[in-house]
Amino acid sequence: MTISSPITPSQVSFFLGLVPVLIAWLYAEYLEYKKSSLPTKVHSDVNLVEVGMGEGTVREDDRVVLLEGGGLQPASPKARSSSAFSPIFRFLTMDESFLIDNRLTLRAISEFGVLLAYFYICDRTDVFDSSTKTFNRDLFWFLYLLLIIVSAITSFKIHHDKSPFSGKSILYLNRHQTEEWRGWMQVLFLMYHYFAATEIYNAIRIFIAAYVWMTGFGNFSYYYIRKDFSLARFAQMMWRLNFFVSFCCVVLNNSYMLYYICPMHTLFTLMVYGSLGILNKYNEIGSVMAVKLSACFLVVILIWEVPGVFELIWRPFTFLVAYTDPAKPTLPVLHEWHFRSGLDRYIWIVGMIYAYYHPTVEKWMEKLEETEVKLRILIKSAIGLLALMVGFLWFEYIYKLDKITYNKYHPYTSWIPITVYICLRNISQNVRSYSLTLFAWLGKITLETYISQFHIWLRSSVPDAQPKLLLSLIPDYPLLNFMLTTAIYITVSYRLFELTNTLKIAFVPSKDDKRLLHNLITAAIIFGVLYSLSYIFLRVPQMV
Repeated sequence: MTISSPITPSQVSFFLGLVPVLIAWLYAEYLEYKKSSLPTKVHSDVNLVEVGMGEGTVREDDRVVLLEGGGLQPASPKARSSSAFSPIFRFLTMDESFLIDNRLTLRAISEFGVLLAYFYICDRTDVFDSSTKTFNRDLFWFLYLLLIIVSAITSFKIHHDKSPFSGKSILYLNRHQTEEWRGWMQVLFLMYHYFAATEIYNAIRIFIAAYVWMTGFGNFSYYYIRKDFSLARFAQMMWRLNFFVSFCCVVLNNSYMLYYICPMHTLFTLMVYGSLGILNKYNEIGSVMAVKLSACFLVVILIWEVPGVFELIWRPFTFLVAYTDPAKPTLPVLHEWHFRSGLDRYIWIVGMIYAYYHPTVEKWMEKLEETEVKLRILIKSAIGLLALMVGFLWFEYIYKLDKITYNKYHPYTSWIPITVYICLRNISQNVRSYSLTLFAWLGKITLETYISQFHIWLRSSVPDAQPKLLLSLIPDYPLLNFMLTTAIYITVSYRLFELTNTLKIAFVPSKDDKRLLHNLITAAIIFGVLYSLSYIFLRVPQMV
């Protein structure tokens, strides 16, 4: 097996951390098997229930990471009073009760590590072959339309959820709809990469803008309604966006900016969080919200429209957002970040505005549904025709522009097709109440499918390179290879989605900031120790 790039201390750190966890998990599984094979003791202490706690109630400070069967078990007073680093000590000493209690967490970490090792084998070794991308328009649209037909036949579903605002089944921009929206866009986005379908480049730009629009819409809706600006919520949000990609950067030795969707969504999520979090007790006042939204526009104009300001602000963060494509080494290191973030610099604010007026629009729709039939049909027809006309004009005069010219107009016009789609998708109660659940399911794992495609569906072979090749598990049979690699790729992406959430529950407590900070400090110390050992291991052979 030949490795295509040098081994780094971070990669060795990952290996040094994964091996003991794998050993501990296997030992925990053995202990659990041994325990379950023994006769159950009727009067065992394990079966005792703590007196004074209501049935089905578990105190937050008594929760452990993840326990057998996904359940929770009260921690003993001795465990609560022990040293902050006692879990690490118990892990290193292979404490049997600790391993059994945390068996599922160890299993999740082990599976996550093994999957990342599979990423490395696929993309950084010669174990599997590569093949070149080819575009066939007929095949491309055949596969996509076939998926739509299969999804419509097998996963068509009508929803009757109630609106949190009106309590009625208005379902304007409901969760099922937005997840379906993400799903069908993601399929085209991925196929665009796999088949090198450059002719739909402008459409892909719109899809990415729609994702960023949803970042503004979804985060605004959550913070405006829930008013939860806690450290725990912030940490959970950052974990969801960056946990998986951080380990990909470590294991594959890639820059954060290679996966540009992640820093983009992180930035705009932080901007929504900051804009609503500052003076959040005044968010209900319309004038205050108008000032906040105006301030967002002014900040964007200052950073992206005024020459030199972007570089001045982001130069201190070069270590995080710098990127050099091996195929284009002469470009400035901040060029990619400037280009990617600049394309969608306004659309997240549009998403916030739409979220703010969401209850108002729902009330209008509620009144519209109660009007006389002929008037209702007339109004809906007028809205539909107006949306189609605007969409046609945008398509003729903006979308058809060449790639370079279109990118200049995109930041200022991407809201048009998004708004047209929203109008048409919600034109009637019947249309907005259904969804194709297959696409909605795919919409839930867009982050994982986006990141995973670089390494187990496509190939780049070297750090920071764009994936110009395809992973080939069945050489010389492109369609069979597409079928097999896609099946593995989607399965792995779904598992990574599940594991990310499982480990989030384990390490990011929702109501215990002290334990959250403890976990963060512990993780930093562990990484520091592992990285130091790795650096020494790599330096010793050079010194001999």
